[in-house]
Amino acid sequence: MLFLSDNAAAVHPAVWDALKAADEPDSPYDGDRWSAALDDRFSQLFGRPCTVLWAGTGTAANCLALATMVPPHGAVVCHEEAHIEMDEGGAPGFYLHGAKLILAEGTGAKLTPEAIRAAVDPIRDDVHQVQPHAISITQPSEYGCVYRPDEIAAIAELARERGLGLHMDGARFGNAVAFLDCAPGDAAGAADALSFGFIKNGGMSAEAIVFFDQELADVARYRRKRAGHLQSKGRFLAAQLHAMLERDVWLDNARHANAAAQEIARACETRLMHPVEANEVFVRCTADERDVLREQGFGFYDWGTDAARFVTAWNTRDAAAAALARAIASL
Repeated sequence: MLFLSDNAAAVHPAVWDALKAADEPDSPYDGDRWSAALDDRFSQLFGRPCTVLWAGTGTAANCLALATMVPPHGAVVCHEEAHIEMDEGGAPGFYLHGAKLILAEGTGAKLTPEAIRAAVDPIRDDVHQVQPHAISITQPSEYGCVYRPDEIAAIAELARERGLGLHMDGARFGNAVAFLDCAPGDAAGAADALSFGFIKNGGMSAEAIVFFDQELADVARYRRKRAGHLQSKGRFLAAQLHAMLERDVWLDNARHANAAAQEIARACETRLMHPVEANEVFVRCTADERDVLREQGFGFYDWGTDAARFVTAWNTRDAAAAALARAIASL
């Protein structure tokens, strides 16, 4: 009964079917019919024109998007516990050729305009200090907390005032949309670029970089090639994205994962560290209590010395979620 990560989940059957269907001769790189249809497909989903490039990893999707907004001498404002800071092995610095991250605070790993101002206002506007060029927010955050549309709008307004780009790390974007029960465009807000995650949600090896700014997309095409991410048989990545969008597989998967997380959360009561709004549950428990859970067959990651993180997925069995809920309640 694994609750380690949604990355550990199986690939959705629709994705396997799509990969098989794409296994026929077509133009290489991104000249195939599946890749060519992505812009229209995602434009319909978001209700506004967008340009979509596939990428093989979430790290590449985040960094290629940010590299279009930030020069080597610039910086990205992000939460101090954002994935690009904590879990991407210095990839932002690599892809952005030395650009730095400016870290801001915020409850639930979410940024606010006030926290962003506190991080950037002390920076002098001169060549001796690194200037911010973009803001990156994570939807939902690293602690599974979802930005509401008005919260994104406030950050986007600040970004416009300061002339900053706005990037959204949407590794679990589907879970945010499912929680908000809103249109995808409302969950993305006025972001200039969105890293739309599919691998955690049932995909195999494809993420979407959604650009709402065509000029950024034009730059990203060159950067993707230079970074070695323009795969020669790109149709197999594009086919996965289409399969996940078809009949709202991506959204159904996210709803199931969220529901499983809620099942667990209801049993945690005062043990919960953060509101459960997506598919991550952070629970206070001692080392001995974690040993008890592992002895019962539950797989999960420790979160510091006195807590654990449980992540549900599109294929989490109802019985497994119920069993974990009972086990936590009995601690």
